[in-house]
Amino acid sequence: MSAYAKCWGVILGAAMCVGGAWAQGGVDLTTAVVVAPGDLSPREQKAVDLLVNEVERRAKVRWNVVHEWPGEGALTVAVLPKRSVESFGGARIEAEGWDAQPEGYLLRTLPAKNTVEVIGADERGVLFGVGRLLRELRMEPERVTLAGALDIASAPAQALRGHQLGYRPKTNSYDAWDVPVWEQYIRDLAVFGTNAIEIMPPSTDDDADSPHFPLPQIEMMAHQSRIADELGLDVWIWYPAMEKDYSDPATVEAALKEWGEVFAKLPRIDAVFVPGGDPGHTQPKHMFALLEKETEVLHRTHPNAQMWMSPQSFTDEWEEEFFELMKAEPKWLSGIVFGPQNRCTFEELRARVPKQYPIRHYPDITHTVRCQFPVPEWDLAYALTEHREPINPRPTDYANIIRRFSEGTIGFIAYSEGCNDDVNKIVWSSLGWETEKPVVDVLREYSRYFIGPKFEEGFAQGLLALERNWRGPLLTNKSVFTTLAQFQTMEKAASSDDLLNWRFQQALYRAYYDAYVARRLSQETELEGRAMDLLRQADTIGAKTAINVARDILKDAEGDPVAPDLRARVFELGDALYKSIRMQLSKPLYQAIDSGRGANLDYIDVPLNNLEWLNARLDEILKTPSDEGQLRSLAEITNWTNPGPGGFYDDLGSIALPSHVVEWPIGEADFKGPAWKQDPEFRTTPLNGLNYNKPGWRMSWYTCAESRFDMPLVMKYEGLDPKRQYRVKVTYAGDRDVNVRLAAGKDLEIHGYMKKPLPTEPFAADLPLEATADGTLTLTFTQEPGGGSSGRGCQIAEVWVTPVN
Repeated sequence: MSAYAKCWGVILGAAMCVGGAWAQGGVDLTTAVVVAPGDLSPREQKAVDLLVNEVERRAKVRWNVVHEWPGEGALTVAVLPKRSVESFGGARIEAEGWDAQPEGYLLRTLPAKNTVEVIGADERGVLFGVGRLLRELRMEPERVTLAGALDIASAPAQALRGHQLGYRPKTNSYDAWDVPVWEQYIRDLAVFGTNAIEIMPPSTDDDADSPHFPLPQIEMMAHQSRIADELGLDVWIWYPAMEKDYSDPATVEAALKEWGEVFAKLPRIDAVFVPGGDPGHTQPKHMFALLEKETEVLHRTHPNAQMWMSPQSFTDEWEEEFFELMKAEPKWLSGIVFGPQNRCTFEELRARVPKQYPIRHYPDITHTVRCQFPVPEWDLAYALTEHREPINPRPTDYANIIRRFSEGTIGFIAYSEGCNDDVNKIVWSSLGWETEKPVVDVLREYSRYFIGPKFEEGFAQGLLALERNWRGPLLTNKSVFTTLAQFQTMEKAASSDDLLNWRFQQALYRAYYDAYVARRLSQETELEGRAMDLLRQADTIGAKTAINVARDILKDAEGDPVAPDLRARVFELGDALYKSIRMQLSKPLYQAIDSGRGANLDYIDVPLNNLEWLNARLDEILKTPSDEGQLRSLAEITNWTNPGPGGFYDDLGSIALPSHVVEWPIGEADFKGPAWKQDPEFRTTPLNGLNYNKPGWRMSWYTCAESRFDMPLVMKYEGLDPKRQYRVKVTYAGDRDVNVRLAAGKDLEIHGYMKKPLPTEPFAADLPLEATADGTLTLTFTQEPGGGSSGRGCQIAEVWVTPVN
């Protein structure tokens, strides 16, 4: 057998003749040579370097690059731009029938010519064609293969596919990355079709410094801009207008000077995006005046750069002012951004903004709650422990959201606070290129490229399983332990290099963390149930005895901790992630800026039952002088959720219990399936809100039913006794200090707009007889209309409707 014939093999087995190997569709490329024209542009050459370097990095195989075709029969990987097809490719290349589109590529295997060809429509097409080849390769130690024949002509569905990469203290990892880490990460994103990054200036809503910074912010900005430019990616700057008063000429002049100095230090800027809020608080007319002048400053050093803005966080009044200003069609403005905290829907924004202004999406892919796209049906135990910026692969959720928001935009640059959302970035980039691509195929490419071929299917399915871990009540979600077992199987099969791979570590961390929380929740729920049973016996055994025994039961979680092996492994993986990718998963251990910024090791042991609230209440009860008073107070605790005969109780934030909340207060009544799939922003669908910041609360107060902006939150009851009077009692919770109004029936006001009682305690009032005269009751909660910011307003934790005796 010739040396040439030996280089071809069937991926799964023994060597075959050349024709046979191609007939099976597989090819061994270990000994291939990369051939490319000698007149490639610097960016095209960068793409070739990326191909060779990534193959060497993953397979320990170094492909030689030549600029002339090797002799007949040599195994080649040809990389070239479309302009070189005739002059360089000649008869060795096949490009017939290819309709080259911007950024597109042609990727084919040519068995008869012993060639794999990558042809780019333009500079970016070469880069993304190389990226696609890398995603198709099976790279193992000292072996590089393709599993099958390729004939792919592809171009992106969305013109803009980017991610925000903010080097600042607030992030959970980015602030510790040095230049080589940034270069590798941006290359990784480009392999999956990312064509833009968004960086941040030194002045944002953040601390001035980080203990992790390897370089000052402006220097790292310049490196990020350079890295992107060398690859041919767009560079955006997210630049919030942070000063209090831009109607002041002195403030404006200072801002023009500051921004101009930043612009001048960056080698590439394609666009600047200024959010209307979150952060920022500038009235539209002053914002427009500022940005017109900032655009002039920008064009001094980057004459073709664009200026974009968003109407985020505007009140109703400011939003209307914004739309009036847009009617003048300002020439300095290039486009509008739709992001979190937009009062109007995307459809309304598109309808009211003049058509010549494109709209870019700014999706939040990094947060889990109190965000644009909260995790639906997320258990409180996860929310309290894993918190707001955990490692959060949500492939099917975001596939649904991408498809929901793709029409009418030019694409997206996603909001990120660190590498916790790495899987989500790849899902967005991949589906931004090919919107209807099955998400499991994206995960297979992710797993094959970043983890390795042997874990391709297992890791891809594992990422889907991690997403399912978060769906629905945790107490009944036994698949959490199956997910852990699957990852433990991969962990045992992993090499030492695999175990040092930060992406592998992230998935393991989540699998162990999820399982540990599940074990704790089961134990602490059972202990609270036993303690409450004891307190119900107070009439028989005495209040003090019942309290003391109940407290001993609740302490069992401290004296006999559950699953210490799982907890220890979580901490080991947290340490490994700090060493591998500088994830700061703890404030005291790794100097995270704040425990709430992804540092969820600090929350791993927070109580998952009513321990703290119960202990505080029991302390108060023991101070009651009379036995009768103690028993009354204990009865109040043990009957907290009992509305009595003929009554109703709703724990509105619980995902495990039914409630009387109307899912679709207005419209969409015919939609079949979970409402959040149709309404992932929860604009008309009540969602499960959360407040982290009240230690010692009842568990039922941490969560709430929540509505956004001016949407009402509606509850309906049937089967009431029309001859009896009822009383309503409401616990207002949540994190927003807004005025809320409660009405019954046909707008019978129970109370006008009022602040939530602080400290938290239920509000109670008798209902007018006419509110229930037909045997039904409607309760409608509304927040004071026209507000801005996040729009979170109606946040109702508990409601009792009870007959008045």
